[in-house]
Amino acid sequence: MRKRKRYNEEFKLQALRRADEPGVTDLLVAEELGISSRQLRRWRDLYKTDGKDAFPGQGNSRDEEIVRLKRELGQVKKERDFLAEAARFFAKESK
Repeated sequence: MRKRKRYNEEFKLQALRRADEPGVTDLLVAEELGISSRQLRRWRDLYKTDGKDAFPGQGNSRDEEIVRLKRELGQVKKERDFLAEAARFFAKESK
Protein backbone atom coordinates (compact mmCIF):
# COMPACT_ATOMS: atom_id res chain seq x y z
CA MET A 1 0.00 0.00 0.00
CA ARG A 2 1.36 3.42 -0.99
CA LYS A 3 1.55 6.14 1.61
CA ARG A 4 -0.01 9.43 0.53
CA LYS A 5 2.38 12.28 0.15
CA ARG A 6 1.51 15.42 2.12
CA TYR A 7 2.34 18.93 1.03
CA ASN A 8 2.54 21.96 3.28
CA GLU A 9 0.55 25.15 2.78
CA GLU A 10 3.46 27.09 1.28
CA PHE A 11 4.08 24.40 -1.37
CA LYS A 12 0.42 24.47 -2.40
CA LEU A 13 0.29 28.26 -2.58
CA GLN A 14 3.49 28.40 -4.64
CA ALA A 15 2.07 25.81 -7.01
CA LEU A 16 -1.10 27.88 -7.43
CA ARG A 17 0.89 31.09 -8.01
CA ARG A 18 3.03 29.31 -10.61
CA ALA A 19 -0.07 27.96 -12.37
CA ASP A 20 -1.54 31.48 -12.52
CA GLU A 21 1.46 32.87 -14.41
CA PRO A 22 0.76 33.83 -18.02
CA GLY A 23 1.47 31.08 -20.53
CA VAL A 24 1.73 28.36 -17.86
CA THR A 25 -0.74 25.47 -17.83
CA ASP A 26 -1.86 23.33 -14.93
CA LEU A 27 -0.44 20.29 -16.67
CA LEU A 28 2.99 21.91 -16.95
CA VAL A 29 3.07 22.88 -13.26
CA ALA A 30 1.82 19.45 -12.23
CA GLU A 31 4.59 17.74 -14.21
CA GLU A 32 7.22 20.10 -12.78
CA LEU A 33 6.11 19.36 -9.21
CA GLY A 34 5.39 15.67 -9.64
CA ILE A 35 1.70 15.93 -8.80
CA SER A 36 -1.43 15.31 -10.83
CA SER A 37 -3.20 18.17 -12.58
CA ARG A 38 -6.35 17.00 -10.80
CA GLN A 39 -4.66 17.59 -7.44
CA LEU A 40 -3.70 21.10 -8.52
CA ARG A 41 -7.30 21.83 -9.56
CA ARG A 42 -8.53 20.51 -6.20
CA TRP A 43 -6.15 22.89 -4.37
CA ARG A 44 -7.34 25.78 -6.55
CA ASP A 45 -11.00 25.00 -5.83
CA LEU A 46 -10.30 24.81 -2.09
CA TYR A 47 -8.43 28.09 -2.20
CA LYS A 48 -11.24 29.80 -4.09
CA THR A 49 -13.88 28.65 -1.61
CA ASP A 50 -11.96 28.92 1.69
CA GLY A 51 -9.28 31.51 0.99
CA LYS A 52 -6.46 31.55 3.53
CA ASP A 53 -8.20 28.82 5.58
CA ALA A 54 -8.04 26.36 2.67
CA PHE A 55 -4.95 24.51 3.89
CA PRO A 56 -5.08 24.18 7.69
CA GLY A 57 -2.30 21.58 7.86
CA GLN A 58 -1.28 19.45 10.82
CA GLY A 59 -0.57 22.25 13.29
CA ASN A 60 -1.43 22.73 16.93
CA SER A 61 -5.17 22.96 16.37
CA ARG A 62 -5.37 19.21 15.90
CA ASP A 63 -3.18 18.62 18.96
CA GLU A 64 -5.40 20.94 20.98
CA GLU A 65 -8.47 19.04 19.83
CA ILE A 66 -6.92 15.74 20.91
CA VAL A 67 -6.14 17.17 24.36
CA ARG A 68 -9.70 18.51 24.64
CA LEU A 69 -11.17 15.16 23.62
CA LYS A 70 -9.00 13.27 26.10
CA ARG A 71 -10.08 15.64 28.87
CA GLU A 72 -13.72 15.19 27.89
CA LEU A 73 -13.31 11.41 27.78
CA GLY A 74 -11.84 11.44 31.30
CA GLN A 75 -14.81 13.45 32.57
CA VAL A 76 -17.29 11.10 30.91
CA LYS A 77 -15.54 8.07 32.43
CA LYS A 78 -15.76 9.65 35.90
CA GLU A 79 -19.47 10.28 35.40
CA ARG A 80 -20.01 6.72 34.17
CA ASP A 81 -18.19 5.25 37.17
CA PHE A 82 -20.18 7.46 39.58
CA LEU A 83 -23.50 6.43 38.02
CA ALA A 84 -22.54 2.74 38.08
CA GLU A 85 -21.63 3.02 41.77
CA ALA A 86 -24.89 4.86 42.53
CA ALA A 87 -26.88 2.19 40.67
CA ARG A 88 -25.20 -0.56 42.72
CA PHE A 89 -25.88 1.35 45.95
CA PHE A 90 -29.58 1.89 45.21
CA ALA A 91 -29.99 -1.68 43.95
CA LYS A 92 -28.55 -2.92 47.27
CA GLU A 93 -30.84 -0.57 49.25
CA SER A 94 -34.01 -1.77 47.46
CA LYS A 95 -33.49 -5.43 48.46
